[in-house]
Amino acid sequence: MTGEFELDHFAPQSISPERRIDYFNLVYACRRCNSVKLDQSVGDPLCLLHSEIVVVLPDGSLRTREVEPLRLILQLDLNSPRLKSWRVMWVRIVNLAKERDDELYHQLVAYPADVPDLAKLRPPSNSRKAGLAESCFARREFGKLPKVY
Repeated sequence: MTGEFELDHFAPQSISPERRIDYFNLVYACRRCNSVKLDQSVGDPLCLLHSEIVVVLPDGSLRTREVEPLRLILQLDLNSPRLKSWRVMWVRIVNLAKERDDELYHQLVAYPADVPDLAKLRPPSNSRKAGLAESCFARREFGKLPKVY
């Protein structure tokens, strides 16, 4: 909820230390979710929490009929009163910006201007060169990155 993100692991290091730098075990998580998750293994939120599977109700609750997304919602307590209130506030802010301030709306829902060029990064191991062409930076360079996400 603070906008601060951390690198986390789908399968925790305490359970799977050999996957500590496995690219496919890494997830970019907000600090709150990372601290709630602790030593639990979780599914991929990008696959499980999208609009075709999960809906946001007017009270800010997340609802789904699918087992795995529901499991993630419960694991991370994504329907806590605080998160529901935060979600309602941000939906209202985005909707107001869309109606009244196009520049602010695009600032809120656009990809950041400073997405990293992953081709210039040199991790100690576990590089995934095939994924570079799919990165936000590469898609922006080729004019294939949408204006909003």
